[in-house]
Amino acid sequence: MIYMTKSKRARLPERIADASGKKFMTNIRPSIVMQSLAARIALIVFVVLVVLIAQTGAHTAAAQNYPTKTVRYIVPMSAGSGADTIGRIVAAGMAQVFGQQVILDNRTGAAGNLGAELAARAPADGYTLFQASSTHATNVSLYRKLPYDLVKDFAPVTQLASSPSLLVVHPSLPVKSVAELTRLTKARPGEMNYASTGAGSATFLAAELFKDMAGVNITHVPYRGGGEAVTAIIAGEVSVYFAPMASILPYVRQGRVRALAATTSKRLDSFAQLPTLAESGYAGYQAGNWYGIFVPIKTPRDVVSTIRTGAVTAMNEPTTRKRLVDLGYLIAGDQPDEFAAFVKAEIATLGKIIQRTGLKVE
Repeated sequence: MIYMTKSKRARLPERIADASGKKFMTNIRPSIVMQSLAARIALIVFVVLVVLIAQTGAHTAAAQNYPTKTVRYIVPMSAGSGADTIGRIVAAGMAQVFGQQVILDNRTGAAGNLGAELAARAPADGYTLFQASSTHATNVSLYRKLPYDLVKDFAPVTQLASSPSLLVVHPSLPVKSVAELTRLTKARPGEMNYASTGAGSATFLAAELFKDMAGVNITHVPYRGGGEAVTAIIAGEVSVYFAPMASILPYVRQGRVRALAATTSKRLDSFAQLPTLAESGYAGYQAGNWYGIFVPIKTPRDVVSTIRTGAVTAMNEPTTRKRLVDLGYLIAGDQPDEFAAFVKAEIATLGKIIQRTGLKVE
């Protein structure tokens, strides 16, 4: 028989019975419980770290190998528009940089919202790029409800460029200056009309700003996209169009439309003979458009960085850069964080303009 001292027996776990008769220990030392809990926490932390390291390695590998297949480049405006023009140039350049096809996909309608919704629902793997513009920043305030959120559903990659607009008229209109256009419009209230690529678009806001500052009444005629609006002004279906310079400049040079003024704050180097609206009697007038690449919000940051590098490299290739500059584009190429801050500021600024006009689209 083995004997134990009283002190040793006191250290043994005691068992008591509950109402069912099942016995359990009551005096397990706290240090044992804490050691067991610490071990479990350490195991959980280890597993989480292993998963994070694996994911980081996978993302890094994906960025290093990206792209390994065709990239889809969604432009939510029609062929022939300013957005389409820069989209085609950048997509072609990126294809050369990546050694993979970059296919332009024009998804028009609803002032760019149809293409935006499609892009927002795409896989966040870097193989769907979305080219947004200032129109989408305007839509945030213009539409009561959107099927996407420009800030929450997308990760900004880089601003490609900004594009000034030109106030153009059909050659049959007997005006050769902004002052003459204003006088004719006031003499024919409600008879004149202007084209736009939809309510809330940059072309729409430029015209509405002019109407407000000049105190004239010009009827709005919306078109599905920039290509259709250009066709309309050339055909004489509309009298006036605040057209993106890149899409309208070839027709100005051909004499198929007449340019009256630029929407920039100062004269354009590439079109120095053309006055601005600001110097034509409307001090402070300035309007235009910007274009930038976005991807679905959960796209890995390394992939976002690779896409930006590809776009900036493409735009700065000497031949491509000259082509963009000749078309009036002001090349940007900022970092994702800088572009994100710019977009938020644009949403706020354009929102104030929409609020002043009282415009809302269901």
